[in-house]
Amino acid sequence: MATIVWGDPFWNGKRKGYVGSLFGAGIMLYLLFLTNMAYLYGSLYRSGHRVNALNVLAVDYDGGVFGLSLSAAYSGLESDHFPSLYFRDEATYPTAQDVQNAVCRGDYWAAIFVHSGASNRLSAALNGGSEAETYEANNTITYIFNAARYAPVALGNIEGSLETLIGAGGSAYHAINGSYAINHVNVNDPTAVLAFTSPIRSSSINLVPTPQGTKVFYNTITLVLPMLQQFFFLMALNGISSSYGIYGRLHSTRIGFMRIVLSLVYTFIASLAVAGCIWAFREDWRLGGAKFTLTWMVFCFVPPQFLSFIILTWIITNVASAIYPFELSPGIYRVGYALPAHEVYALLVQIWSGGCNNKAYRALPILFAWEVVGIVSAAVGMSYRNRKARNEIQELERKYETDALNGVQRGPREEAEEAEELTRIETRGAGPSFPMPFLPSDSRHLLKKMETD
Repeated sequence: MATIVWGDPFWNGKRKGYVGSLFGAGIMLYLLFLTNMAYLYGSLYRSGHRVNALNVLAVDYDGGVFGLSLSAAYSGLESDHFPSLYFRDEATYPTAQDVQNAVCRGDYWAAIFVHSGASNRLSAALNGGSEAETYEANNTITYIFNAARYAPVALGNIEGSLETLIGAGGSAYHAINGSYAINHVNVNDPTAVLAFTSPIRSSSINLVPTPQGTKVFYNTITLVLPMLQQFFFLMALNGISSSYGIYGRLHSTRIGFMRIVLSLVYTFIASLAVAGCIWAFREDWRLGGAKFTLTWMVFCFVPPQFLSFIILTWIITNVASAIYPFELSPGIYRVGYALPAHEVYALLVQIWSGGCNNKAYRALPILFAWEVVGIVSAAVGMSYRNRKARNEIQELERKYETDALNGVQRGPREEAEEAEELTRIETRGAGPSFPMPFLPSDSRHLLKKMETD
């Protein structure tokens, strides 16, 4: 028996091929993982220097010192690390509801507006009395955002930056109007002094509050799990079908129909599990029954994963397309618009936002196209492998029939070799697979018995 000793005669003629194959496989896997890691890490590379690509609508309904203070504060904060404010006039957005609708449509990541009459209310409050008592500093500047749209970005780059902007707006007010205001403040009225020292406080409108901690998974692992479930299910289907000798014996049309039906049914069930986990761990997030059903339906659009040989690259590129908004990624990553994970997440944001950020016009055709491409590619590949396996099995059977007619006797060794060859042919016909538990160990024996009967 051969040993592991490199000088054993068993290795004669095999050393070079073995080492070369091992080295080649290692290099290929190394490059595969290196490329995928570089692609994933590159999607977030220097993203902090692209924050200015996040657009924020700004409207001044006041026309007074508060609007000037907001503009001055932004001038001091404007940089690559801060969202870009786009000041528009009241004629374009006549009401605060129009501003909110712009954010809901997805025209802007957020919006900030100065309340009408805010400067006049402060001027009156500085005189003291009832105007000072009723003065509300948080009724001066309000910002609007949608936390369901890339929650880490919305809560970090958007909300955090706008809070900083409003805080700087208070300082800008004192720099612009402080010397005038201090000469008119009623120092004998504590509420008037408070209005002077703290004239601006932020208020916000979050279109979709997302208090649940699991929100960080929605555009990452949640999009990967359905793909992996489908992939491993098809691997299991290949293994089980190969164990029962289905490939190479049934017609390609029947096998193709069976695979497509089973994969679609399993996709339907797997999608329910994903949507159910989102529902079960939603905490205080208001996700009604209708939105749960729509979430389930969206995950059903994740195309069946027939790309077994490039599954790692497929998953990494899909995750990179949804993990961060394209505004914060290098331009090359916009190819992710064509990938299903990005479009699935876009539909989920639309559903969870009650129709805001509507991208269905783009997402649905892309997902439908991937469904068609996946099903057609799988059918063609499976049909080719099955026909090839069927021809090889028929050729092998004709050989054995000829040997039987010529009186050639086969011993146990030849029969074992025949079984091994059939297994190899059927495995090639099935495609990639892995052993599954609970399969009867004598499944091939049962198959042969059925054929004999």
